[in-house]
Amino acid sequence: MDWKKEAKEWISALVVAVVVGILLTQFVIVSAVVPTGSMQDTIQPGDRIIGWRLNYLFSDPQRGDVVIFKYPDDETQLFVKRVIGLPGETVEIVDGVTYINGTPLEEDYIKEEPLEDSGPFTVPEDSYFMMGDNRNHSADSRFWNNTYVKENKILGKVLFRYWPMPAWLA
Repeated sequence: MDWKKEAKEWISALVVAVVVGILLTQFVIVSAVVPTGSMQDTIQPGDRIIGWRLNYLFSDPQRGDVVIFKYPDDETQLFVKRVIGLPGETVEIVDGVTYINGTPLEEDYIKEEPLEDSGPFTVPEDSYFMMGDNRNHSADSRFWNNTYVKENKILGKVLFRYWPMPAWLA
């Protein structure tokens, strides 16, 4: 086999791999790096995660989903938080307990109860209220200038952490 034919095959394979990679990252998956401890103990600072863009193609985000979205105050940044308030609901934090429409929310994933009361927040019909699991160290919907995340700014539901490598793969 001559070198020109082999080079052409390598270049073709490389071009196909790049095109497939671009299509996957634009339409199927989204990757994000978690820079802070706002989602501890669920996700650690420095974790690299993959989200599934197609998850909300035929269904809406659900309370408790951990999602990747464009930060409402600066859409050039990607944030990772948990969906707490759904469209039309009222969210309020009183004495460390999160209430949805006056009913206490059971949250076994939070690192610690919030120290500050906040709300009430009434979520618009096309939006979601997000909070980190590490409530006292999370810049989330309670503190943003643009309090709610529009549905079309949610990029995907977190599927898994790929770095650091999970212990069961190492």
